Amino acid sequence: MNILWVSAHPDPRSLNGSLRDSALTWLAGAGHTTMESDLYRMGWNPVVTAEDYAHDPAHRLRVATASSTALAGGTIAADIAAEQDKVRRADAVVLQFPLWWFSMPAIMKGWVDRVFVEGFGYGIRKAGGGTRRYGDGLMAGTRALIVTSMGGSEHTVSARGINGSLDELLFPIQHGFFWYTGMSVLPPVLIPSADRMTDAGYAAAEAHLQARLGTLFSDRPILYRPQNGGEYDANFVLDDAHAPGESGLRVHTTR
Repeated sequence: MNILWVSAHPDPRSLNGSLRDSALTWLAGAGHTTMESDLYRMGWNPVVTAEDYAHDPAHRLRVATASSTALAGGTIAADIAAEQDKVRRADAVVLQFPLWWFSMPAIMKGWVDRVFVEGFGYGIRKAGGGTRRYGDGLMAGTRALIVTSMGGSEHTVSARGINGSLDELLFPIQHGFFWYTGMSVLPPVLIPSADRMTDAGYAAAEAHLQARLGTLFSDRPILYRPQNGGEYDANFVLDDAHAPGESGLRVHTTR
């Protein structure tokens, strides 16, 4: 299987860098084909500009329209096109990053912003009308996994932990990016207490990550509700028959 590993850490000698290198070696040994986008090493530009779309600066930049026009016309920037080609060929996409301020590093957010343009990541129209999203995007059939580290303990991202549950913390990425574009989202891999990692702790983290990679194509995805499955009304509000009396992010998964 083809696996795209996208990582974001400024130091290749870091915990994240070591785990990434180990994971890529393990995947290759297991017979997978790996593609890598080490964003810091690539010097990835995270900023959306008119130049991405060969857009005439004399005219107002409407990002969605300019990006979809460039995508269709083959004038999108070469670095964006190269990453889109990797995504198209991937059977699974792994995003690996340290959790900074409750989200991914800016350089990785910029990878998402620039690569998943209109016509590729969103704004996909169905033949019969309506828009393909939330389980029905172009990336349907692709598996998606977050591998993230944090300085705090795992207890702080538990159901009653002070930071909220991990799935709720990562909801904008897992549901708003992966699931929105159609990917099947696997439960994330958390490497906690990263700032206090011992040799024994690293060995355990490495073994845990490899075990999860071994079931990358067999683990049950998070059961998010599809947009077009009949559970949402015409305004995309969850019908009262589902998760009655509940609210918040958790209602968008079935349990």
